[in-house]
Amino acid sequence: MSRSIRIGMIGFGVVGQGLMRLLSERGEEMEARLGGKLEIVKIAVRDTSRKREASVDPGILTDSIDEILDDPSIQIVVELAGGVDEPAAWMRRALESGKHIVTANKAVIAEKGEELIALAEEKHRFLLFEAAVAGGIPILRVLREALTGDRIVRLHGIVNGTSNYILSRMASANLAFEPALREAQLKGFAEADPSLDINGGDACHKLAILARLAFLADIEPSAIPTQGIDIVSARDMEFALDFGYVIKPLAIGARLNGALDLRVHPALVPVDSHLAHIHGATNAIYLEGEHLGPVMFSGEGAGAYPTAVSVAGDLFEVARAILSGSDDRATPPYGVPLRALKKLPQLPAEELKTPFYLRLTVEDDAGVLADVASALARHRVSIETILQTVDDEEGIATIVLLTHEAFEHAVGAAVSELSRHSALREQPVLLRIVR
Repeated sequence: MSRSIRIGMIGFGVVGQGLMRLLSERGEEMEARLGGKLEIVKIAVRDTSRKREASVDPGILTDSIDEILDDPSIQIVVELAGGVDEPAAWMRRALESGKHIVTANKAVIAEKGEELIALAEEKHRFLLFEAAVAGGIPILRVLREALTGDRIVRLHGIVNGTSNYILSRMASANLAFEPALREAQLKGFAEADPSLDINGGDACHKLAILARLAFLADIEPSAIPTQGIDIVSARDMEFALDFGYVIKPLAIGARLNGALDLRVHPALVPVDSHLAHIHGATNAIYLEGEHLGPVMFSGEGAGAYPTAVSVAGDLFEVARAILSGSDDRATPPYGVPLRALKKLPQLPAEELKTPFYLRLTVEDDAGVLADVASALARHRVSIETILQTVDDEEGIATIVLLTHEAFEHAVGAAVSELSRHSALREQPVLLRIVR
């Protein structure tokens, strides 16, 4: 008779119920592969009487987290409740009592990961969080294990499905931002409060985790320049396409002369690039190794089953160690001890050199276009291409241009000057171009 690995789960929402169904559907095969059974013996929820889609024995539901944390027979705690401070406190208690942790909570790992990982190392316990980044794409395991023979020099990608869904619908259906957001909410791709998704906060947390693994760097999310997608309009989508680009929500990390370039923002990417063809809620991450060169991973970045698959993979890794008696030699979450992460200088955003997209809505007056060109020239920003459209009825002109590579501080200074121009009718829209 195979041994049972006893699991306590905190939170039983979409992902938790997906995990329950997955273990039910795939349990026999997983047991054969593992040589033991993954058994969820207790689930902590706020309301035990609430009806749920997944079939569950009411006897394992509890509204007391203590029943999980104080039960010495529970070997692994799966945290799927979300949040930062409370989950961090639960994880600390679990680790102190000798339990292993599996979580899908990117916020707690990004914000509290250092102290939790230090405790996990001290207690020789696993703390795994594959599902915290890119849903079902096993990107953290790839960075932690498969690519350790190479040196990652660059990564960028789409790590927030909500933002990508919104921008995809704005492009394909010519929707404005707000209708695209409402559609995402109706289809379950966006929360009732989508702030973290649309302001870039969610992607920032994920980039911090990716950068720690890829660059072995001690990164704080608050140090990553972050811009949301709500500055993008349907007009920008149309103009970008006219120039041969689409707009995507990107998380970017790169090594540059001993420093790191880390940022989250919407950007124009060429229509023939791989990322341009990542639509809807799909995620994609491009890695470039010093020797391997470029490689890309894509797949479902959210949802019950994709995320549950990653959670199950982490459970499998911990359970295998328990069954082999080696769980006191847990693999460090970042592949190296926490002390090996280095404080690397971060390239200031204003020192970034990249091409830019700029849209200006102005009164259709003589000399405005010349003023725009002069302002850019004064700050040594060279125009690559430019177009102008005119609404004769409103007397409004839209000037859209792409620059050659330029320093961000120079472009920012030029745009600041143009923002004070008397003919300006709307705030300028400035987006980076990633080729």
